[in-house]
Amino acid sequence: MEALANALGAASNSSATRSCPTGCDAAPVLLLRAPDYFHDRPELYTLLRCPDCSLVWLDSPPVPADMGRHYGAAYDRAISSTGEATIERWRGRCATIAKHKQGGRVLDLGCSSGSFLSALPRDRWQLFGIEMSPQVAERARARCGASVFVGDILDARFPANYFDAVTCIHVFEHLYKPKEVLSKVAEWLKPGGIFYTLMPNIDSAAFLFFKSYWYALELPRHLFHFSPRSLGRVADLVGLKTLSLKTERQIFFESSSRYVLNDALRRVGIHRVPAATAPPVGLPFRIVRKAFRLTLLPILEASIGLGGDKEIIEGIFQKQ
Repeated sequence: MEALANALGAASNSSATRSCPTGCDAAPVLLLRAPDYFHDRPELYTLLRCPDCSLVWLDSPPVPADMGRHYGAAYDRAISSTGEATIERWRGRCATIAKHKQGGRVLDLGCSSGSFLSALPRDRWQLFGIEMSPQVAERARARCGASVFVGDILDARFPANYFDAVTCIHVFEHLYKPKEVLSKVAEWLKPGGIFYTLMPNIDSAAFLFFKSYWYALELPRHLFHFSPRSLGRVADLVGLKTLSLKTERQIFFESSSRYVLNDALRRVGIHRVPAATAPPVGLPFRIVRKAFRLTLLPILEASIGLGGDKEIIEGIFQKQ
């Protein structure tokens, strides 16, 4: 995830966007203001929402040159702890892609160290990636033999009609210019090629429940927040046909609850260690946490889930 330190697609200034980036006529409305709870920093960030298409974006985001301080080693550790480096995590995703494309050239936007690309069958796929960090790109090359472009997505020079599939897994929400990037994807795809993406759903039950404490908001690292409706609209604007748009349940209950607790204690003068720098928990806590996950957590997540849509969008789009 060091690729995101400079925010993929960062060919943008950071001026306030007072109209919908997808071109809707309606004036945006304030959704919320909140700080970065992961690092426990005081700066407040503003999210605006388009009442027409439901797209949400960060108003006046940090400039690309300053974005690195919002990631860093702590963020990389948090991402790797979720299984980013394991092939097993991606088997289901690979099977989903195989329903639409069984092989050819595939490009992974924000490929990081190549964990997703390494899960694809190498006898069927020719692997390509885009990565901001030269060091991480080299790890991806060594890991799976991919041809990796180092730099911004919009600076990559691939031929038109070149790829059978382009993937973008929990990266699209980090981009400064998602519509322009998706237009580039449409250009690079062969006719019949597919774009496969995963990202958080701003219309989910967990967001409605936790609001500014929802872990997947990731302020200010997530610059855009999509719903199935707004993602489908952007794809349509660049000429991609929606093949599948569905959501999956992932409440992020423990991480979001930690933000709630930390903020409540801070208000009464008790300051806990931020999630970014919290040390690994000991064995007694791990035992209690395991028991909680096996007993109460499923009930709590099911209760929250009754309040709205699921939390992760899986989108599959095709170039006609």
